[in-house]
Amino acid sequence: MIAALGNFDGVHLGHQYLLKQTAEFAQAHGAAAGAVLFEPHPRRYFRPDDPPFLLTLPAKRDALLRAAGAEEIFALTFDKALASMSPEEFVNGVLKEKLGLAGVVTGADFRFGKGRAGDGGALKALGEAAGLKVKLAGVLSETPDTEKFGSSAVRAALQDGAVEKAASMLGRDWSVTGVVAEGRKVGRTIGFPTANLTLGELIEPRKGVYVTRTLVDGKTYGSVSNFGRRPTVGSDAPLLETYLFDFDGDLYGREIEVAFVAFLREEQKFDGLDALKAQIANDCVKARAILG
Repeated sequence: MIAALGNFDGVHLGHQYLLKQTAEFAQAHGAAAGAVLFEPHPRRYFRPDDPPFLLTLPAKRDALLRAAGAEEIFALTFDKALASMSPEEFVNGVLKEKLGLAGVVTGADFRFGKGRAGDGGALKALGEAAGLKVKLAGVLSETPDTEKFGSSAVRAALQDGAVEKAASMLGRDWSVTGVVAEGRKVGRTIGFPTANLTLGELIEPRKGVYVTRTLVDGKTYGSVSNFGRRPTVGSDAPLLETYLFDFDGDLYGREIEVAFVAFLREEQKFDGLDALKAQIANDCVKARAILG
């Protein structure tokens, strides 16, 4: 097995490029291709009080990795023992002995070992000394004169509400998957019943109203979603509320996936439910136009 190394949060185009190079490198050496990642994300280990920041939850991330060519996924527990390993201990004790890899592929900016002491050059030297085949993949940039693709750039775009920019780096619309929870059912009383999701460990996008597409049991519906605290009716925790066009049925307890297509407007407080209802109707007209 020859595996790509990384955190792979988001499985953006840069990660997909790395997986493609891994598959080609593995094939050239008669090996299967895989991926090695860390759980929890090292950032969560080192900065436990940070707000949620993940772009993808594990199940979605792993499905995307497999779609990108990883035949097997190794999730290493990122704990005190792993964090305190020297680069040599990581390469010999984990990659070579524990996982039994024949080789690894990663970006030149990969850092590993206690205090991030190891870099791409160290990985190549240590890996080859241990009998591993090592390839350092080049950097994939959005265009020749822009920054490289990265999970941090995708997070920044989502927090700005720039979901189209995020999609251009991910190679797909950013989405939230979850089980629909019961809410206050205010939407139902004004003719716009919503499917409510909490984001958990996923990063919070800019609060506001979005054009979305919602996947239910393999079928996609146009939709409009509000992420925020619902100032008109009051809410404690941020919630993603989605109204599906042309859908009739009960979604409580069912898993759905909401993909963000475009930012429509800021979240705002209205003078009563009639004003809110009128605005949602207007949002739906605009969303249908954008979705075509």
